[in-house]
Amino acid sequence: MSKEDYGTIVEIGDILVSEDVIFEFFACDYPVCKGKCCIVGDSGAPLKEEELEGLERDYPVYNPLMRPEGRAAVAAKGFFEVDREGDIVTPLVEGSEECAFCHFEASGNCLCAIERMGLRKPVSCSLYPVRVVDLGGGRIGLNLHRWHICKEAYEKGRREGIRVYQFLRGPLTDAFGADFYEALSAAARMLIAAS
Repeated sequence: MSKEDYGTIVEIGDILVSEDVIFEFFACDYPVCKGKCCIVGDSGAPLKEEELEGLERDYPVYNPLMRPEGRAAVAAKGFFEVDREGDIVTPLVEGSEECAFCHFEASGNCLCAIERMGLRKPVSCSLYPVRVVDLGGGRIGLNLHRWHICKEAYEKGRREGIRVYQFLRGPLTDAFGADFYEALSAAARMLIAAS
């Protein structure tokens, strides 16, 4: 662990984790937000290049759950687009901020069509509010992304005593392995006890 102007950084192998991932509280409050993170934003969800093949291959499985506007976006743009920062992201429905892969229930709840069909949605979606940053040389950083639309999730996490890394136990384990998550949990317990 190292301390710099940016706070404590936990280093586990080639992964650097910001202290916000450990100290901040978070738990999605879906009945309140109804999946707002999938329909609000200035670009789609970040994608890894290795996810593109699966999005295309599995399209016949999940596209029946997509809205016609979402299918039209995929037909026009493909399975990804490049945002203004040069990042590969999910395509957006034309004229909106809605991810093309959205599925809406009759109640108005927005869900991921990919995930609803039992497939793995993009890792950036499952890890939210953590964002993965490529630091070069095989190293990555895990940082907390703060977004005003998740205000209720921070409040619910605080009320229920659930920290970001705890809320994301499953996705962090899926993405980086059980050993990584165990090491992160041990570091978190030490840091929280010392604070």
